[in-house]
Amino acid sequence: MTIGDHLSELGGLPAFDFPGPGDASALPPADSVAWRISADVYDGEEDWPEVFARFLATVDTRQVRSLIAGGWAEAYDTPNTEVVEALAKAAGDLNALRALFIGDVTYEECEISWLHQSDVTPLLEAFPALEEFGVRGGEGLVLRPMEHKALRVLRIETGGLPKEVVRAVAACELPALTDLDLWLGTSWYGADADVSDVEPILSGVRLPALRRLALRNSEIQSEIATALAGAPVVARLKVLDLSMGTLGDEGVTALLEGQPLTHLDKLDLHHHFISAPFEERLVRALAPYGVEVDLSHRNADGADREDRYTAVAE
Repeated sequence: MTIGDHLSELGGLPAFDFPGPGDASALPPADSVAWRISADVYDGEEDWPEVFARFLATVDTRQVRSLIAGGWAEAYDTPNTEVVEALAKAAGDLNALRALFIGDVTYEECEISWLHQSDVTPLLEAFPALEEFGVRGGEGLVLRPMEHKALRVLRIETGGLPKEVVRAVAACELPALTDLDLWLGTSWYGADADVSDVEPILSGVRLPALRRLALRNSEIQSEIATALAGAPVVARLKVLDLSMGTLGDEGVTALLEGQPLTHLDKLDLHHHFISAPFEERLVRALAPYGVEVDLSHRNADGADREDRYTAVAE
């Protein structure tokens, strides 16, 4: 599977594409939508900073609450340094911004694992009131350990997430973070993290407000499940998401034999390699306690581990 659709919303607001030059369409109120600012990846009339400059000159940016950065010129070959710089420079004009996503690009524009990102730390530094931050693409992605007191949601979508980024997330001081979503990916596309890299998160020492933990789209999904079976962080969670990866019966065995999961509101395992008997065991163990267990998109029963695949890898 690849990503075929743009974000439909961000920060609780519907996405709206900022129109191209010469388009006289009426614009919605600045605070009513998540503005998507995009440049054509191939041979566009404008590059991303030029589109963004028109946006700043057209929209009352003091009211903008949510912003989505879409494609930039030659995203398959060029890091988005200019996108990050332009946004950080405009922080004073975007003081109401609470939600920001970088790299809302579909496979028709550029595959997720080809997207060339850059150091996104300056964005978190420039927007201290930001509550939701997301980024798509792991190639060239950098995040430095830092403190952000307001951030509640952090989402990093990749086909292969470098261990340096995983370690940086684990080292950040994020006291308000309730939702952490990491797409770890596969080694084929640059993923090199192992369970030890997420241990500071699993230990429960960090991220005191965390209520949803998603470690997904991973080729080491069963190993992560095994580590979570005894991880202190699980006790404070409402949602545990191990979806989109290579989870099999061995991972489910660890979860069933580990600490209770009956306090969860939801266990999301969709896109998995769990056999029908183990699906039934999970449901019997958790459904009586009101836990929603998402076991949709089962792949080949009992598939050999070398034949398993993540949901998003290209």
